Amino acid sequence: MGEGGADRVTLTLLRHLDRRLFRLTLVLMRAEGPWLAEVPADVERLELGGNFPGGGRLWTAWRPLARLLRRRPPDVLFSTSGGTNLIAALAIPAAAGRTRLVLSERSMLRRPGQPLKRRALLLAKRLLYGRADAVTAVSAEVAADLVERLRLDPRRVRVVYNPLATPELEGLAAAEPEHPWFGGAPGRAPGPPVVLGVGRLLPVKGFDLLIAAFARVRARRPARLVVFGEGPARGALERLVCRRGLDDCVSLPGFDPNPFRYMSRCALFVLSSHSEGLPGALIQAMACGAPVVATDCPGGPAEVVTDGADGLLVPAGDEAALAAAIERLLGDPELARRLGRRAIDSAARFSLPTVLGSYEAALLGEPAAQAATGAAPEGATEAG
Repeated sequence: MGEGGADRVTLTLLRHLDRRLFRLTLVLMRAEGPWLAEVPADVERLELGGNFPGGGRLWTAWRPLARLLRRRPPDVLFSTSGGTNLIAALAIPAAAGRTRLVLSERSMLRRPGQPLKRRALLLAKRLLYGRADAVTAVSAEVAADLVERLRLDPRRVRVVYNPLATPELEGLAAAEPEHPWFGGAPGRAPGPPVVLGVGRLLPVKGFDLLIAAFARVRARRPARLVVFGEGPARGALERLVCRRGLDDCVSLPGFDPNPFRYMSRCALFVLSSHSEGLPGALIQAMACGAPVVATDCPGGPAEVVTDGADGLLVPAGDEAALAAAIERLLGDPELARRLGRRAIDSAARFSLPTVLGSYEAALLGEPAAQAATGAAPEGATEAG
């Protein structure tokens, strides 16, 4: 239950799935991470690494999971991330046909970097995803990518958006900020305007592009950049900040469990990714009323943002275009306010009531309209 968007979505589902329909067990490789303490008390937890020998590593976890499925086959095994999808698909024969397997794919299969590793993963998914009764995709583009690259039956692939605009969001957005560059009521921050990024510090998130674009903006006007998140690219990003002479106006404070209090107070939010599945931080920033700029990368941004109506889209990887869009919003407060207001309405498509019925229908194997009633399946399991 780590820092990623998939883990946050898993927690949301554990909190809000209808207990009249499901009894939930959370299966983890390792019982750790910042969201673990937030798991509801009525959710049973099993740790493959602790309860079962050899379960703490990704590529050996399928064996103890198979033993668990053989001993206690649930009605539904739901895997919530691309890595555990392979483990779930490897283990599912142990259930001997007694368990419905639902996989969730959250990223585009075509992504930059690590071509050999990605080709191996693509082959493994092509071989194993056919075992699933259903595969949920977080965006229409991800769904089309799955059908094309994995040769899946389109009837088994469902678009199910992430429940990102949750009831808790308003209260979290109003919480007092801790970072010194923010303060006051939502919609206001002291000092120079703050550009915000949120996400795992990974190359695919393009934060190096954001820092380079911000350097162009900073050369022409006072501004600050804050990127909340943690990950293996931290060292490279810190060196880039130092090399560009931005130490006094760029902050990388690490992971924050409540970035929404900053989304509601920033001058604008930027998604700089090279690839996405469905950009959760972008949607949540829009739900908080932040004006947004997003790269039009594969996997979701164009499905979320209508350019010029509720945000701005720029070509992926284009440093100059990203800088120009940031400067445009910083220099036109009325445009920024208008886009921020419209963003709130656009984010309603990803609200919890709208999305939850689609998730429940996928788990139950029913059309969305039939997911509102029914008895609780035995031992419905969610594998994280």
